[in-house]
Order: sequence, then structure tokens, then C-alpha cells
Amino acid sequence: MSDITKKALSASLKQLLLEKPLDKISVLDIVNGCGVKRQTFYYHFQDIADLVEWTCLDDASIALSGKDTYKTWQEGFYEVFNLIKKDKAFVLNIYHSVSRDKVEMYLYSIVHKVIKQVVDEISFSYSVKDEDKEFIINFFKYSLCGIVFDWIDKGMVKDPRVIVEQTSSMCSGLVTRAIENLGLRKV
Repeated sequence: MSDITKKALSASLKQLLLEKPLDKISVLDIVNGCGVKRQTFYYHFQDIADLVEWTCLDDASIALSGKDTYKTWQEGFYEVFNLIKKDKAFVLNIYHSVSRDKVEMYLYSIVHKVIKQVVDEISFSYSVKDEDKEFIINFFKYSLCGIVFDWIDKGMVKDPRVIVEQTSSMCSGLVTRAIENLGLRKV
């Protein structure tokens, strides 16, 4: 029941963001939009920012489900673009209402998990220091997120499929090569 209530609050917030900016939305607006009491909101979330964060992470976890391996990361990256485009009003409103740092934090967190899975999968056959793995993860995380932020800044016009194909072509074999360069193959 808890997730159903959270999803209802999230849907209400998204609907309200089609009508007005985040800083003009109150908890009362959100609860009225989904027919729950104000106390129910505060049972699940500390404030609206907490609901925004939960919404971003929940949407991302659904979009990326099963798409976080070496063979499927491109699908996951494409789903990030689809998610942003599908919820364009929500994303742009959050992007312009909350500090950019907060939005970056959400995306970095999401992409970090995917890249970590890929790096862990590939580095299984190598002896790589944890700090080297983290460097590789961060390198690709900041690269991929930078591409997404550039796309958002330019109005989300370019076809996400083209961006993912270009990114995939550029990254093909780079994670493996980075691991090979920083680690020793296990015998």
C-alpha cells in the first residue's frame, strides 16, 4: 500500500508541474490532487523535495530495470533519454526550479549504478584496485551525464537513439581497455 500511495503523490506532483512551477506547488495541492490527507504525505516524505527525489529515483529504477550489464547498458542509457522526454514538463520544471546540482545528483546516482555494474562485470577477470575502478566509473558517469545535460540544455531536440548510437560507438571497448590498462589479468 505504501508504494501505491507514494506513486499517487508522485503522479499528482507531475500533473501539477504541467500547470505551475515547483516553487508554487504546496503539499496541500499535491494531496488534494490524489485524495489523501496531509498527514499521509508527511508519513511518506519530509517535504516536496523529498518527493521529487523519490520520484526521480523510482522512475529511473523502473526504466533501468535489467538494463545495467555490459550487453544492455545502451538500452538503459536510451531509457534515461526516454524517461526524460516522456516527463519533459516534470524534468524541465525541476531542472529550472531546483538547483542544477540537485538534478545532477539524481542523474549521477542513476548512471553511477549502471556503470558500476558494467565495470564490476568486466573487471571480474582482472585485479583492479577499488580506487581505479571508481575512477573509471566516474570518468564514464560524468561523460554520459554531460551528454544528457547538453541534450536537455539544447531543448531535447536530437533523437535519443542517434545519441545512444554515437555514444555506444565512442565507448565501444573503452571500459574494457581502461580496466586492462589499470589492472592485471587474473590467471
